[in-house]
Amino acid sequence: MNIAINEAQLTQEIDTLALFSATEPPSVTRIVYSEQDLQARAWFKERCCEAGLTIREDAIGNIFAHWIGSQSDLPAIATGSHLDAIPHAGKYDGVVGVLGGLEAIRALQRSGFQPQRSIELILFSAEEPTRFGIGCFSSRLLGGVLTSEADTLLKDQQGNTLQQLRNQAGFTGPIDSVCLKRDAYAAFVELHIEQGPILERDHLQIGIVTSIAAPASFRIEIQGEGGHAGAVLMPARRDALCAASEIILAIESFASKTGAVDTVATVGICNVHPGAVNSIPSRVEITVDLRDTDETRRNRVAEQIQEACNQIAVKRNVSVALHKINADAPAQCSPHILQAIEEICNQESISYQKMVSRAYHDSLFMARIAPIAMIFIPCRGGVSHRPDEYAPPEDISRGVKVLAQTLARLSHT
Repeated sequence: MNIAINEAQLTQEIDTLALFSATEPPSVTRIVYSEQDLQARAWFKERCCEAGLTIREDAIGNIFAHWIGSQSDLPAIATGSHLDAIPHAGKYDGVVGVLGGLEAIRALQRSGFQPQRSIELILFSAEEPTRFGIGCFSSRLLGGVLTSEADTLLKDQQGNTLQQLRNQAGFTGPIDSVCLKRDAYAAFVELHIEQGPILERDHLQIGIVTSIAAPASFRIEIQGEGGHAGAVLMPARRDALCAASEIILAIESFASKTGAVDTVATVGICNVHPGAVNSIPSRVEITVDLRDTDETRRNRVAEQIQEACNQIAVKRNVSVALHKINADAPAQCSPHILQAIEEICNQESISYQKMVSRAYHDSLFMARIAPIAMIFIPCRGGVSHRPDEYAPPEDISRGVKVLAQTLARLSHT
């Protein structure tokens, strides 16, 4: 089967999509349900219709573009990713998997390939946590990880609920209808930039993902007592920020001492009240991102964090409350899909490496309803979530070709 990727068209489409942004190029900002997001969706649906795909949308705006196969009664093969982008991001994260998935289907169509199992391209409504503070909310709902309560519990910083925002964007209907049945797909394969330096550093063309690390996130609230920076003497202080500082350093220490490089912990947000130079901080809120390929090890670190919070609260005479936002299980990629990707790379003389994805993706939650795998392509310097994020067109095309061949093979199994 002669599969030719239209590299020029795909590159142009990636560049065009980047213009649907709330910030000026090269920065891309595209928040779920924003004006730019809805414009990007409409543009994407036009491209799918041009390819002869049938489109449906669910109650939260997930888009499913369907290429019907000769055995359409069988579970389909799926691919896809997301188009939303955090503030001041780049133009490849997620986009390569969506537009690359579309080009993989078009390349198969041009080759004369006829799928047996249908092939479906999924645009997940949102993978980034920007608006609701939780990543992959749309694939979480598809996989049954979030329940219908999310409709009112998930809120943006202005207090708007998921239900309000999706309805304003034109996505109505019961949120229960979003969840898919187990084995809804025979396989799900996601193409993505690596978002790390390994492939480029080692001069490798493809990463074959074997597992996806287990993420957990927490919000920690520290309540002390404020006062005048000059009038309250040091022995009497209940400084919430000093307590938070001890907690942050403890988190760093716990993650560093597990004996495994796969354990990582990050405090990415620290909100201090009242935030005045001459006022003792009375209240601090921090967020913790904790990840590991081993769920048991990750949970042990989470327990250590809780113990440290309790001890520091007593030591500094403050109150500390830890709230779990999410704690997800890791995902293992399906051996038979991995074997197919590996065989394709060998046949095409494409260099590759099996690797762990330490960033999590929609595939993590699609694993709840289908066998999964991920294909990584190199990105320059391992840079992502920045305007200078970059993946060379030839690397994207190579990844799309591997994806197309994988979809074709799986469609006939």
